[in-house]
Amino acid sequence: MFIQTEETPNPATLKFLPGRMVMERGTADFDAADKAVRSPLAESLFRIDGVARIFLGSDFITVTKTDQKDWPVLKPQILGLIMEHFSSNRPVILSDDSASAGADEDDEIVAQIKELLDTRVRPAVAQDGGDIIFHSFEDGVVYLHMQGSCSGCPSSTATLKMGIENMLRHYVPEVVEVRPV
Repeated sequence: MFIQTEETPNPATLKFLPGRMVMERGTADFDAADKAVRSPLAESLFRIDGVARIFLGSDFITVTKTDQKDWPVLKPQILGLIMEHFSSNRPVILSDDSASAGADEDDEIVAQIKELLDTRVRPAVAQDGGDIIFHSFEDGVVYLHMQGSCSGCPSSTATLKMGIENMLRHYVPEVVEVRPV
Protein backbone atom coordinates (compact mmCIF):
# COMPACT_ATOMS: atom_id res chain seq x y z
CA MET A 1 0.00 0.00 0.00
CA PHE A 2 1.32 3.42 -0.98
CA ILE A 3 0.10 6.42 1.02
CA GLN A 4 0.72 9.86 -0.39
CA THR A 5 1.05 12.93 1.80
CA GLU A 6 0.34 16.54 0.96
CA GLU A 7 1.09 19.69 2.85
CA THR A 8 -1.86 21.93 3.66
CA PRO A 9 -2.02 25.70 4.17
CA ASN A 10 -1.97 24.94 7.90
CA PRO A 11 1.68 24.07 8.80
CA ALA A 12 0.49 21.99 11.78
CA THR A 13 -1.58 19.74 9.51
CA LEU A 14 -0.71 17.07 6.93
CA LYS A 15 -3.09 15.35 4.53
CA PHE A 16 -2.67 11.58 4.08
CA LEU A 17 -4.10 9.94 0.93
CA PRO A 18 -4.29 6.13 1.28
CA GLY A 19 -5.49 5.63 -2.30
CA ARG A 20 -8.85 4.24 -1.23
CA MET A 21 -12.17 5.35 0.21
CA VAL A 22 -11.92 6.54 3.83
CA MET A 23 -15.49 7.79 4.46
CA GLU A 24 -18.36 6.65 2.24
CA ARG A 25 -20.68 9.44 3.37
CA GLY A 26 -19.95 12.67 5.15
CA THR A 27 -16.89 13.53 7.18
CA ALA A 28 -15.75 13.05 10.77
CA ASP A 29 -13.76 15.50 12.87
CA PHE A 30 -12.15 14.47 16.17
CA ASP A 31 -10.42 17.09 18.32
CA ALA A 32 -9.65 14.76 21.24
CA ALA A 33 -8.98 11.06 21.81
CA ASP A 34 -12.04 10.62 24.02
CA LYS A 35 -14.28 11.82 21.16
CA ALA A 36 -12.86 9.25 18.71
CA VAL A 37 -14.48 6.14 20.21
CA ARG A 38 -16.60 5.54 17.11
CA SER A 39 -13.51 5.43 14.88
CA PRO A 40 -10.92 2.69 15.40
CA LEU A 41 -8.60 4.52 12.99
CA ALA A 42 -8.83 7.85 14.82
CA GLU A 43 -8.46 6.12 18.20
CA SER A 44 -5.24 4.48 17.01
CA LEU A 45 -3.85 7.72 15.61
CA PHE A 46 -4.51 9.55 18.89
CA ARG A 47 -2.25 7.02 20.64
CA ILE A 48 0.69 8.65 18.85
CA ASP A 49 2.20 11.29 21.11
CA GLY A 50 1.87 14.65 19.38
CA VAL A 51 -1.38 14.05 17.45
CA ALA A 52 -3.90 16.78 18.32
CA ARG A 53 -6.75 16.37 15.80
CA ILE A 54 -7.99 13.88 13.20
CA PHE A 55 -10.27 14.71 10.28
CA LEU A 56 -11.62 11.95 8.02
CA GLY A 57 -12.71 12.92 4.51
CA SER A 58 -13.97 10.90 1.57
CA ASP A 59 -10.53 9.76 0.41
CA PHE A 60 -8.12 11.38 2.86
CA ILE A 61 -7.11 11.63 6.51
CA THR A 62 -5.96 14.96 7.87
CA VAL A 63 -3.77 14.91 10.98
CA THR A 64 -2.98 18.00 13.05
CA LYS A 65 0.02 17.87 15.37
CA THR A 66 0.87 19.68 18.59
CA ASP A 67 3.58 22.34 18.58
CA GLN A 68 5.85 20.10 20.67
CA LYS A 69 6.35 17.50 17.90
CA ASP A 70 7.85 17.76 14.42
CA TRP A 71 6.61 16.11 11.22
CA PRO A 72 9.83 14.15 10.57
CA VAL A 73 9.18 12.30 13.85
CA LEU A 74 5.39 11.92 13.52
CA LYS A 75 4.96 11.23 9.81
CA PRO A 76 6.52 7.71 9.72
CA GLN A 77 4.47 6.64 12.76
CA ILE A 78 1.24 7.94 11.21
CA LEU A 79 1.99 6.33 7.83
CA GLY A 80 2.69 2.97 9.48
CA LEU A 81 -0.49 3.09 11.53
CA ILE A 82 -2.70 4.05 8.57
CA MET A 83 -1.15 1.26 6.47
CA GLU A 84 -1.66 -1.28 9.25
CA HIS A 85 -5.28 -0.18 9.76
CA PHE A 86 -6.29 -0.55 6.11
CA SER A 87 -4.31 -3.80 5.70
CA SER A 88 -6.27 -5.37 8.55
CA ASN A 89 -9.61 -4.36 6.93
CA ARG A 90 -10.93 -2.84 10.14
CA PRO A 91 -13.73 -0.27 9.77
CA VAL A 92 -12.88 3.42 9.80
CA ILE A 93 -16.17 4.29 11.55
CA LEU A 94 -18.14 1.85 13.70
CA SER A 95 -21.55 3.50 13.51
CA ASP A 96 -22.40 5.62 10.51
CA ASP A 97 -23.50 8.79 12.28
CA SER A 98 -23.03 11.16 9.39
CA ALA A 99 -21.33 14.44 10.26
CA SER A 100 -23.76 16.23 7.99
CA ALA A 101 -26.77 17.83 9.59
CA GLY A 102 -30.21 16.46 8.78
CA ALA A 103 -32.02 17.95 5.82
CA ASP A 104 -34.66 20.05 7.54
CA GLU A 105 -36.86 22.15 5.35
CA ASP A 106 -34.58 25.07 4.50
CA ASP A 107 -35.86 28.32 3.24
CA GLU A 108 -34.79 29.38 -0.23
CA ILE A 109 -31.84 31.53 0.89
CA VAL A 110 -30.35 28.81 3.12
CA ALA A 111 -30.81 26.24 0.34
CA GLN A 112 -28.97 28.55 -2.07
CA ILE A 113 -26.13 29.11 0.43
CA LYS A 114 -25.76 25.37 1.05
CA GLU A 115 -25.75 24.65 -2.69
CA LEU A 116 -22.97 27.18 -3.30
CA LEU A 117 -20.93 25.79 -0.39
CA ASP A 118 -21.37 22.19 -1.59
CA THR A 119 -20.55 22.86 -5.24
CA ARG A 120 -17.97 25.66 -5.13
CA VAL A 121 -16.35 25.78 -1.69
CA ARG A 122 -16.20 22.30 -0.15
CA PRO A 123 -14.41 20.60 -3.09
CA ALA A 124 -11.67 23.25 -3.04
CA VAL A 125 -11.31 23.11 0.73
CA ALA A 126 -11.18 19.30 0.65
CA GLN A 127 -8.11 19.54 -1.61
CA ASP A 128 -6.36 21.25 1.30
CA GLY A 129 -7.47 18.53 3.74
CA GLY A 130 -10.39 20.30 5.35
CA ASP A 131 -14.10 20.91 5.23
CA ILE A 132 -16.50 23.77 5.86
CA ILE A 133 -19.93 22.95 7.24
CA PHE A 134 -22.93 25.28 7.17
CA HIS A 135 -24.07 26.08 10.73
CA SER A 136 -26.73 28.79 10.40
CA PHE A 137 -27.89 31.96 8.67
CA GLU A 138 -29.13 34.78 10.91
CA ASP A 139 -29.69 38.45 10.13
CA GLY A 140 -27.57 38.37 6.99
CA VAL A 141 -24.67 36.52 8.65
CA VAL A 142 -23.64 33.03 7.52
CA TYR A 143 -22.02 30.98 10.30
CA LEU A 144 -19.67 28.23 9.14
CA HIS A 145 -17.86 25.48 11.06
CA MET A 146 -14.30 24.86 9.85
CA GLN A 147 -12.91 21.32 10.12
CA GLY A 148 -9.73 19.42 9.35
CA SER A 149 -6.80 21.52 8.22
CA CYS A 150 -9.10 24.58 8.09
CA SER A 151 -9.56 24.48 11.85
CA GLY A 152 -6.88 26.74 13.30
CA CYS A 153 -5.28 27.45 9.92
CA PRO A 154 -3.59 30.86 9.73
CA SER A 155 -5.16 31.55 6.33
CA SER A 156 -8.69 30.41 7.25
CA THR A 157 -9.84 33.93 8.13
CA ALA A 158 -8.69 35.18 4.74
CA THR A 159 -10.43 32.24 3.06
CA LEU A 160 -13.66 33.07 4.88
CA LYS A 161 -13.56 36.82 4.28
CA MET A 162 -11.91 37.19 0.88
CA GLY A 163 -13.16 34.02 -0.77
CA ILE A 164 -16.33 32.58 0.69
CA GLU A 165 -17.88 35.84 1.90
CA ASN A 166 -17.27 37.62 -1.42
CA MET A 167 -18.70 34.70 -3.41
CA LEU A 168 -21.80 34.34 -1.24
CA ARG A 169 -22.45 38.09 -1.28
CA HIS A 170 -22.19 38.04 -5.07
CA TYR A 171 -24.70 35.20 -5.58
CA VAL A 172 -26.94 35.78 -2.53
CA PRO A 173 -27.55 39.51 -1.94
CA GLU A 174 -29.10 38.77 1.48
CA VAL A 175 -25.68 37.68 2.78
CA VAL A 176 -23.76 40.56 4.37
CA GLU A 177 -21.07 38.67 6.29
CA VAL A 178 -19.53 35.23 6.94
CA ARG A 179 -18.24 34.23 10.39
CA PRO A 180 -16.69 31.07 11.82
CA VAL A 181 -18.47 29.21 14.61
